[in-house]
Amino acid sequence: MSQAAPFPSYEELAVLVVQLRSELGQARARIADLEARLGQNSTNSSKPPSSDGLAKPAPKSLRGKSGRGPGRPKGQPGATLRQVETPDETFTHRPGPCTGCGADLSAAPVVGVERRQVFDLPEQIRLQVTEHQLLSVRCACGKKARAAAPAQVAAPVQVAAPVQYGPRLAAVGVYLMHGQFLSKDRTARALADLFGAPVAVATVASWVRRCARTLDTFGRVVAEQVAAAPLAFFDETGFRTAGGLHWLHSASTGMFVHLSVHRRRGAEATDAAGILPAFRGVAMHDAWAPYGTYTEATHALCSAHALRELVAVTECGSEQARCAAYRAIDALLA
Repeated sequence: MSQAAPFPSYEELAVLVVQLRSELGQARARIADLEARLGQNSTNSSKPPSSDGLAKPAPKSLRGKSGRGPGRPKGQPGATLRQVETPDETFTHRPGPCTGCGADLSAAPVVGVERRQVFDLPEQIRLQVTEHQLLSVRCACGKKARAAAPAQVAAPVQVAAPVQYGPRLAAVGVYLMHGQFLSKDRTARALADLFGAPVAVATVASWVRRCARTLDTFGRVVAEQVAAAPLAFFDETGFRTAGGLHWLHSASTGMFVHLSVHRRRGAEATDAAGILPAFRGVAMHDAWAPYGTYTEATHALCSAHALRELVAVTECGSEQARCAAYRAIDALLA
């Protein structure tokens, strides 16, 4: 016959209760943390909107009513069309027969003119072809010389009819791709549909590369201006390029924006951009850890990220914490 296990003493029970309470507290904290993470989205955390997936949260604005009525604010310049003195085309319209007696008014004297103007695109937008003829002449001494081509005309290609697209069409292509965010394929199709220019996708890519080389010096000037500013904003976001994940790093002021692409997200990429290492002003960002390694700058937390964290407290925190979060939100917005 086996003996029953001895009943634990009061002291042992007390220790066991303390251990269970500690484990229960840790489990509750862990559950609360997991629930908070599960409820995170782009409105209450630093997660990007692209991570919300199909279950996107309903828009939530922290802005109160401004008290301003609809329409353009007072003092803001409008964009109303105004008539021009010299239109490109003018059409004169005469009235039909007199509505009083039915007489023909084709030769009646004009006693007034009401001007109405229509602003529109030309009926046909087509490419303008400009030919550059480079003359070769022979000097009296017998030596032959040929005229130099203008700067915007490329060197001759070994084909039957050397041709190229001009800088204005290339500028429109770069604008559509990087100003309106069309893909290379859609940019080429837009140029074909709008202007009758059968541009190849590879040609669009070559325009972008040429533009990037031209703007290289300007990019360095922008980096110097941002680095010397008293206040600048820093951020980074991931995107796929060249078949892999890269990071787009931004450094901006009210006037300048510097963008750079790097395969890394951290200090290696920031050093390569060359702005934060030389920055001595106030650096506004989302408090991501690598930014803190630049000790010569004064660091400030982006209020948008602080507001998102406070929104998370209003959704998941205790009653006391929610009240404090609402007061903090009001203070930040004020």
